[in-house]
Amino acid sequence: MELQSIEKTFSNSFTVARGVWGRKDVFVNYYIIKDETSGAYALVDAGLKWSAGAINKMAKEIIGEKGRPSAIILTHGHFDHVGAVKQLAEEWNVPIYAHPLEIPYLTGKSAYPPPDPSVGGGAMASMSFLYPKGPIDVSDYVEKLPDDNSIPGFPEWKYVHTPGHTAGHISLYREQDKVLIAGDAFVTTKAESAICALSGLPSLSGPPKYLTPNWAAAKVSVMKLAALDPEIVASGHGKPMQGEEMRLELNNLSRHFDKLAVPATGRYVNEPAVTNENGVVSIPKAIEEMPMVVKTLGVALGLIAIGFIAYQQVKRVRESETTLELA
Repeated sequence: MELQSIEKTFSNSFTVARGVWGRKDVFVNYYIIKDETSGAYALVDAGLKWSAGAINKMAKEIIGEKGRPSAIILTHGHFDHVGAVKQLAEEWNVPIYAHPLEIPYLTGKSAYPPPDPSVGGGAMASMSFLYPKGPIDVSDYVEKLPDDNSIPGFPEWKYVHTPGHTAGHISLYREQDKVLIAGDAFVTTKAESAICALSGLPSLSGPPKYLTPNWAAAKVSVMKLAALDPEIVASGHGKPMQGEEMRLELNNLSRHFDKLAVPATGRYVNEPAVTNENGVVSIPKAIEEMPMVVKTLGVALGLIAIGFIAYQQVKRVRESETTLELA
């Protein structure tokens, strides 16, 4: 079920659990976590290209005007999770932690396997051929996470290697209260649909189909996360969920992953992209190219949906600000 205890404690941000806050930027989420043992804060993922200002505002509201996170932790390096990471790392002068297998895409060595618009499911998928596939280069700041699943400076948290969506994808888990930040290992909305992705309509689903190049690995990762029996889950797309109903949905996804998550057709359905510590080794041949009219229609529908949802979000923010001023 959708998380019922979320409070709007800060402008445009929400509370996921004790010491865990999130914010949505258009269609993607990023988070700030606090480790109460060490007192350290970290930013988890870094949103879109224009997200730096909103992230800085969020950090100041949560940590304090002069405070800043002591680290940035990346679940993976796709464009919608690293948009502001270089600017923030430079401004804060903090390390960026990522899994060793994600390093090639963060140090300019390799682009990701191409997105796959042939998976269908909605305008977000149809537009995916336009999405940047990297790499970015934050060599001066990125550091490999340790092999023991620990996160330096955050003893209450551990990372779980959850490949499939990317080779070095990780999820974050706090065992003491079973809080899981899943990244895109699975998401809590239908990421392929612009309406669902932008509005956050709840639907516990597999990883975004159009950017997942290894379905066998993705299946094992969901099974691994379901076995943790989490109490609260927060993902890269969609609203946090909690409780027994959420666990039933996650277990169902785990047991019936091939039916519920894997697309009926697509470039990587029968053959995964092959990657190693240096990046992409080989990719399967693309299926028949979509006609330009289909691509154009998908882009048009996506842009209309983005415009409508963005308008609604701005309207809600302005109404909220007006209410605060009147109060």
